Amino acid sequence: MQWLVLFFLVQLVLRGSCLCQPLGQIQAPELSQTGDIILGGIFTFHTAYRGKFKFAQTMIFAIDEINKNSDILPNHTLGYKIYNSCGMSNIALSAIVLVNGQEEVLDETHCTGSGTAVAVLGHSGRFLVPVISHFATCACLSDREEFPSFFRTIPSDNHQSRALAKLVKHFGWTWVGAISNLNDYGVNGISTFMQAAQEEGVCIEYYEAFEQSGPASALAKVVETIKRSTSKVIVAFMSHREVKALAAELYKNNITRLQWVGSDAWISDNSLTDAEGHGILVGSLGFVVSKANIPGLGERLRRLHPSQFPRSQFVKDFWEYVFGCALVNSSHTERRPCTGMESLQNEEIYFTDVSELRFENNVYKSVYAVAHALHALRSCESGNSGCTNSQRIEPWQVLQYLQKVNFTTHQGERVTFDENGDIVAKYELINIQSITAGTMHLATVGFFDSTMPRDHQIQMNIRVENGVLQVPVSVCSESCPPGKRKVLYKTRPVCCYDCIPCGEAEISNVTDSLDCFACPIEYWPNTNQDKCLPKDIEFLSFSEIMGITLTFFCLSGTMLTFLFLIVFYQYKETPIVRANNSELSFLLLFSLSLCFLCSLTFIGRPSEWSCILRHTAFGITFVLCISCVLGKTIVVLMAFRATLPGSSVMKWFGPLQQRLSVLTFTLVQVLICILWLTINPPFPQTNMLYYKDRIILECNLGSSIGFWAVLGYIGLLALLCFVLAFLARKLPDNFNEAKFITFSMLIFCAVWITFIPAYVSSPGKFTVAVEIFAILASSYGLLFCIFQEITPQQQLAHN
Repeated sequence: MQWLVLFFLVQLVLRGSCLCQPLGQIQAPELSQTGDIILGGIFTFHTAYRGKFKFAQTMIFAIDEINKNSDILPNHTLGYKIYNSCGMSNIALSAIVLVNGQEEVLDETHCTGSGTAVAVLGHSGRFLVPVISHFATCACLSDREEFPSFFRTIPSDNHQSRALAKLVKHFGWTWVGAISNLNDYGVNGISTFMQAAQEEGVCIEYYEAFEQSGPASALAKVVETIKRSTSKVIVAFMSHREVKALAAELYKNNITRLQWVGSDAWISDNSLTDAEGHGILVGSLGFVVSKANIPGLGERLRRLHPSQFPRSQFVKDFWEYVFGCALVNSSHTERRPCTGMESLQNEEIYFTDVSELRFENNVYKSVYAVAHALHALRSCESGNSGCTNSQRIEPWQVLQYLQKVNFTTHQGERVTFDENGDIVAKYELINIQSITAGTMHLATVGFFDSTMPRDHQIQMNIRVENGVLQVPVSVCSESCPPGKRKVLYKTRPVCCYDCIPCGEAEISNVTDSLDCFACPIEYWPNTNQDKCLPKDIEFLSFSEIMGITLTFFCLSGTMLTFLFLIVFYQYKETPIVRANNSELSFLLLFSLSLCFLCSLTFIGRPSEWSCILRHTAFGITFVLCISCVLGKTIVVLMAFRATLPGSSVMKWFGPLQQRLSVLTFTLVQVLICILWLTINPPFPQTNMLYYKDRIILECNLGSSIGFWAVLGYIGLLALLCFVLAFLARKLPDNFNEAKFITFSMLIFCAVWITFIPAYVSSPGKFTVAVEIFAILASSYGLLFCIFQEITPQQQLAHN
């Protein structure tokens, strides 16, 4: 309804087809001073003796300071008309008087009078002159179509709402409640906050609105919503009246331990000390306009005296209220008469306190903004747009130059307006640290500067002594640690989610990751799945237990073979050694020692040469060994045939033929190996397929045909040797060597037949271990089965 009254009055002013005549009785200014250029002021200070009157005095102080400054508006003086208005209709009437002057009926042509103000400071509105507000924060006032002449030296609520969203995000509160009152200030402010919060990744659990003057059921609904909620943070965009009512109800219902985040309309309001249960507001955070130091203002306020403003009824009432006395012609006859010696010099009251100059600084900047605009207007060169050669200054000219204002105050604060008439947003972050009867202690704990980069707009300067700052946690779901990822659901807010571990080969290295990422193929996640580590490389090493064990048996077999070789050499002239074909026996022992030693090439880190050597050396030495056994078997058979009457078979398989047969059989294997190495030799490779978390370093066979040809040839010779030895198993005891050869070939064949499936199915280094075991088992079998009958005791028995 009040806005309709204002709109109606302004429309009457805008329509100049009739005589301009104010509605109702013309109101006289509360405070005034003549000057070449008049500035208007509309303040409401009847409702609070403690502070609002200070705004008017700050305006007067700034005007006096400018008039004494020869650098601004030289040869011109500023005057003022300040109205004390309460209620929208009174504000509108004051504005009309400032725009039109004091005459009862004004000039029909341009509706202006002799006392017209070129700008109005204080309340907002759709006036005909530039309006600069120190207090109005509603974002709606930034609409240039509706408010083409409105400026302000206080940041818009649009900035405050976004600053509050950044503050909530800064402390990690992603699950909050929102409450406002039902006027434009609350609804628009909280709407902008919720939009900005969503952009910051903050979720709103609930939103409620009520008015302190509304039904009690609305407040009860808000209290019940807070009681049922799980969030621990409340963002309250409302006035001090609603906050006091809500705090009292929450206190009655024992709903405490909540973190309040407030707007500037209540966070620093000292009247909160009167609220029931005000203790639950301790710890609240909120942004307020930055405070400043205005040199000289404090002394000016303490020099205030009713004689300075003899026509001001408010100054008289204020003086009587402060000192509890009655001035001449006062209506307070019950009070003692004032002595005339009263002074504010020694009075410590809110009016004289200049330690928290916040909105007063905005008034101070507003006066200087108009003064700089007027100075630029008076200083412009003739012929430029907006210049005036007459003594009369039109409001539209001031509006044009006010839009271009850019200056720095004595305190080093830069003042300029954007295209919407808004100032750069800078706030102090304050914290309510204690509330006692009549006193609220606030501490500045941070700053917000919209000119800074996005991630550095909030700066904290919290100092914690004798402990750690305890910040409450308010989240719908706990953060997903690295190693897990968030799973969102369509039916739930984005801040409510589940955390699931990453997949087997995946990691997430940030908190609240939406996705997991696969490690490179050479890497594998650690236990926490938050880091990719190089995979362990696996091969049969000399330093591990299995490698040490196999090395021990390799060297033991070699030493045992040399021991047999020494015994044979020591008794080489004995009949039993001669009977066992000493030349082939020596060659067999030599080849067996090579078989034991070639096992060592399978142990250790595979290299190009070790891969080539391990398979070729194994194939050739084993063929040499089997060739010697085959030669011994043939010799036994020939020897038996030679004992038959008329047999001359031994002349066809004498020592020369035995050597040639061993050489021939071995050369065939050598040829196979040469072809294998020529066509596609073995080479080292990394196997990443068998194990997911390890890399097997192994020897690739190159040509599988070559490998199986080598094994097949060994097997063929072993089978031939086994068949011949089996045929000679029933020879007389003098030829019982055939029995041991048969037994050794049986062991040999059994080992290598079982080797094939074990070799194919064994993983990693166990493949190499199986192959070494087969070599050692077959070598030990040949050594003990063939040479077990030749012992020193048996040799002595033969002697």
